[in-house]
Amino acid sequence: MNAKDIGLWGVAVFWALAGATIMPLQAKDSPEALTQVGFAHLRVARPTDHLDEIVRFYRDGLALEVIASFEDHDGFDGVMLGRKGSSYHLEFTHRRGHEAGRAPGQDNVLVFYLPDRDQWQTAVDRMLSSGYDPVPAFNPYWDTKGKTFEDIDGYRVVLQNAAWK
Repeated sequence: MNAKDIGLWGVAVFWALAGATIMPLQAKDSPEALTQVGFAHLRVARPTDHLDEIVRFYRDGLALEVIASFEDHDGFDGVMLGRKGSSYHLEFTHRRGHEAGRAPGQDNVLVFYLPDRDQWQTAVDRMLSSGYDPVPAFNPYWDTKGKTFEDIDGYRVVLQNAAWK
């Protein structure tokens, strides 16, 4: 896989908790292969009690784009962030009158692989200039070549200076 095929800073993305990987569709793939779940567009959705702050973290800190949003859809407000044309996006929702709570643990991570050192440093600097300081990773592996940041809900994002292999 060529990492630039999926968009965001030329990186591969995966949701470590679910073990899902994002693979771009290839022209050589058969119609049967294209219907497999592994080739579907992936939406990673989770609730939050802090929708505005979550949007700031992922939009301003990570430079994701707001690609859609909604208000009071059956009592839910939500925002989707990602890159137009990429094979994934993140959705954050809040149900009015309901408490979502915090992440269940410190090892709920979203990992962005940034193999180019300058691009990785730019991403880290963007998080820092947006007011987000790194935290020690729960799994020390992520500290060897990356920086971990925690959003207001306790979910973590790792900016990893390595290629996904």
